[in-house]
Amino acid sequence: MSTLAPTLPLKRPAHDSAALLPGATLLSAPPAPVSLDEARALLREHYGLHGVDLKALSGERDANFLVRPGQGPACMLKISHPQESPLVADFQTQVLLHLAHRAPELPVQRLLSTLEGQPSLTLAWPDGGQRVMRLFSYLEGLPMPQAPRSEAQRLNVARLLARLDHALADVSHPAGEQPLPWDIQRADLVRGLLVHVSDPARQALAHRALDGFVERVLPRLGELPRQAIHNDFNLYNLLVDAQHTDLVSGILDFGDVVTGPRVNDLAVAASYQLDERGEGGAPQALAAIAGFAAAYHAEWPLQSLELELLTDLVRARLVMVVAISGWRAARQPDNAPYLLRNNAISWARLQALDSATPAQAEAAMRHACR
Repeated sequence: MSTLAPTLPLKRPAHDSAALLPGATLLSAPPAPVSLDEARALLREHYGLHGVDLKALSGERDANFLVRPGQGPACMLKISHPQESPLVADFQTQVLLHLAHRAPELPVQRLLSTLEGQPSLTLAWPDGGQRVMRLFSYLEGLPMPQAPRSEAQRLNVARLLARLDHALADVSHPAGEQPLPWDIQRADLVRGLLVHVSDPARQALAHRALDGFVERVLPRLGELPRQAIHNDFNLYNLLVDAQHTDLVSGILDFGDVVTGPRVNDLAVAASYQLDERGEGGAPQALAAIAGFAAAYHAEWPLQSLELELLTDLVRARLVMVVAISGWRAARQPDNAPYLLRNNAISWARLQALDSATPAQAEAAMRHACR
């Protein structure tokens, strides 16, 4: 493992540095829709499915469809964006195949084979590009944002993430090191996007969080345990049992999987467990992160340095959310309400953590995980 040197200085750039953000082209690319007729034809030709009922589903990049065959269970068709590398899509595919073998008890989607017995198929699209097609099993459950929240549910999320990370620990793929826009290892690259934040106080708040990341985290990234991680364990990617909402029944969307510090997966997930209004300030925010980390730690122990850096990584993730969504909203004003739907929550959480000192944060994590 090698230490990653800081890639941006601490000074405030006066220009939009989106060009430096890995995957910025894909994030800003217009949708590449697939018609219902095209999807039906592909299902007939490659999966032998006829007379299916199709419903288009939302997705950040891919074209997704809920497929209800005349007979048999529902499934989901995913066709990647033409600007996404087939190698990256293969990383996602191999992760799911690995989990099916290594940890079949985990509630993740299964890949359904083509008529030729393949888990995925690279298609030559009419415009000359390539798109990867996969058919997934469909997981039933209630999206977590629609369910009541509880402490038991939060702890179950942490435990499930630990089990998932443990199962992914021995996954290796050449696409794992490819830079992705939502990779906390490169959080400093979003600094230039803060020009789209009009409130000076909020800009300063975000810069302080990034300063902490650059000063305390970047010099030590190479010392952290690294592996394949889900990298987007947010509430919208989790399903719960509709009758027992404390129980997580599904893990969705491995589209941001990356090889990186294990603790980054915990930081992403923990960032969504803080109070949505930032009530209770730093003490309550630190207690929430610490309790979540303790549940993870009980399943798969964290190392000392991971505990030390966790809170700075949570703050960095929150800055990435507000910076990237703000930049995308500026480029796509018609879609701005959707892109900014969770920004106020992220700002409140970031503000709650602002007064926590590194020593206070580290002490809270160590006390919870002792």
